[in-house]
Amino acid sequence: MPQKEIWKNKTDICHKNKVSVQEEDMLDIKFVRENPEIVKQNIRNKFQDSKLELVDKVLELDKENREIKQEVEALRAERNKISKQIGALMGQGKKDEAEEVKKQVAASGERIEELSKREKEVEEELLKDMMVIPNIIDPSVPIGKDDSENVEIEKFGEPVVPDFEVPYHTEIMEAFDGIDLDSARRVAGNGFYYLMGDIARLHSAVIAYARDFMINRGFTYCVPPFMIRSNVVTGVMSFAEMDAMMYKIEGEDLYLIGTSEHSMIGKFIGQTLEKDQVPQTLTSYSPCFRKEKGAHGIEERGVYRIHQFEKQEMIVVCEPEESKEWYDKLWKNTVDLFRSMDIPVRTLECCSGDLADLKVKSVDVEAWSPRQQKYFEVGSCSNLGDAQARRLGIRIKGENGSYFAHTLNNTVVAPPRMLIAFLENNLQADGSVRIPEVLQPYMGGNKEITPKNK
Repeated sequence: MPQKEIWKNKTDICHKNKVSVQEEDMLDIKFVRENPEIVKQNIRNKFQDSKLELVDKVLELDKENREIKQEVEALRAERNKISKQIGALMGQGKKDEAEEVKKQVAASGERIEELSKREKEVEEELLKDMMVIPNIIDPSVPIGKDDSENVEIEKFGEPVVPDFEVPYHTEIMEAFDGIDLDSARRVAGNGFYYLMGDIARLHSAVIAYARDFMINRGFTYCVPPFMIRSNVVTGVMSFAEMDAMMYKIEGEDLYLIGTSEHSMIGKFIGQTLEKDQVPQTLTSYSPCFRKEKGAHGIEERGVYRIHQFEKQEMIVVCEPEESKEWYDKLWKNTVDLFRSMDIPVRTLECCSGDLADLKVKSVDVEAWSPRQQKYFEVGSCSNLGDAQARRLGIRIKGENGSYFAHTLNNTVVAPPRMLIAFLENNLQADGSVRIPEVLQPYMGGNKEITPKNK
């Protein structure tokens, strides 16, 4: 579905549900109106100067929109007032005067219709531009152009470089007859894979362990829809992300999810939650489908960056004042999971230029690669403030009315990428792979798996 049609669909939905288009903006238009320089500086901090002109444009559209509403309201009031005169004039036998009043009423109606048409056009354009302006980042976010300027926060576990050579991850898998990339290319093309035998079992074991790990931390397990409609897509991500990631189902208003966060946050679309219903803490399993546009480099061959993978995710919908606390809890869950499998990790604070437009703050969790002798990303934790809730209409009912919730998400584990870290850190000199104690129940009690080909 072209972007222009999606904008139209979203404004149509707003009007149908009697929701102000301004309530569906990523930022509150009132905030932009009162703080244009803050919004512009935030754009500069994200190194997106091409979007600066949008701030002035939305202010002009907002002004026109408010003026239209005021004129329509005044015209309707005047029309109602003079309409009442028609009956009285007819009753007095003043037919000609009554006909003149009818002409005034008709003219007012035509003007109202003309203004209402323009109002819809303005609101559509306003929504389109507002949804491109990035969210206000947290003051603690370091300023930087891209991921090369992300800041290391903390390391967990001691990185180890073994005294034997660690092969590339696909070579380790092939020793177990555990991967078939050639067949996958014939069946689906590049970016797909067959996992088999002990490697496939290990993949499923990690997912099952991650599921139970999160359940034991009080999260509710969920298996969501793996396809979502366009209004959910535009509610959970920016159009830049959508274009780079999402697969569209031809002929239908459906997209394959790139992560279960999309459908999990979408679960609450249009809902107003009671205070005792939050926080909502959910952990979800899903396959994920991504275009992964662009060149990725040599270290992203194999199963590092692919079009299809499986993932255990966690999401939270909470009170605004609780989102910072939940943010810290979420990334710590991932650190604890990886450390329970003896995998050293570190956390990186994402700089301003590396934050997607909806994000307020984000931290990447990176696992140690003994082969590369460096860390690589295995998960990302994000606080989106009220951006997704504002777009999707997710509110909390308070004592003095309703307000937008805050939403957060974090990767629990995403094999097969996570398998790279697991295999490299648990590989033994004879080619076997040690199974950490926490994972043994999911691997039939086995303490190690042994290669079939050496």
